[in-house]
Amino acid sequence: MPRKYIILLVVTVSAIALDQWTKYEAVGSLTSRFDGLQTGGERLKAMYGEPPPLGRDGRHFQSKRSVEISERFLRLRYEENPGAAWGMFRNLPPNVRGPLFHVVSLGAVILIGYYFTKLSGTDPAEKWALWGLSLVLGGALGNYVDRVARGFVVDFIQAHWMDQAYWPSFNVADMAICVGVGMLILDAFVRKEKPA
Repeated sequence: MPRKYIILLVVTVSAIALDQWTKYEAVGSLTSRFDGLQTGGERLKAMYGEPPPLGRDGRHFQSKRSVEISERFLRLRYEENPGAAWGMFRNLPPNVRGPLFHVVSLGAVILIGYYFTKLSGTDPAEKWALWGLSLVLGGALGNYVDRVARGFVVDFIQAHWMDQAYWPSFNVADMAICVGVGMLILDAFVRKEKPA
């Protein structure tokens, strides 16, 4: 197997696994979803099975606490995002939103795969693109797992400035996408296309 596909496989699978593990831990620590469930199998079924109806706070999994990491800047707080980045399209009807996100997610995977196959994998100047595309793919698939399983993405990291200004809640998949896109932007400056 060529080295570039090993990088793609390892980085993508690692990003998905880390994303899903942190979401599982966040649901267990910050919500009441796993309360009374004894086995890992029961918890996985509760996490990836059909979600309960919306509760009083507008969430399927009821939040029970938040954790202050830095009182002025960072907390862990459970959120559900049925929309895209920053909650865009969250107000679309579910019968429109679901198919739209499936098409967009699958289109992104196809586009990333196509661009990845164009890389030689042997040129050291391609390192930013190799790692960046792999991270973007892992992040996109991590959030896609949530959409397929539940119809919403679990977010749990909230950055804020002394409770006056907030960055939209995010997760590890979102971080992988942002870092990957940053690497692709860097690649655009570092690696120049050679004229035909």
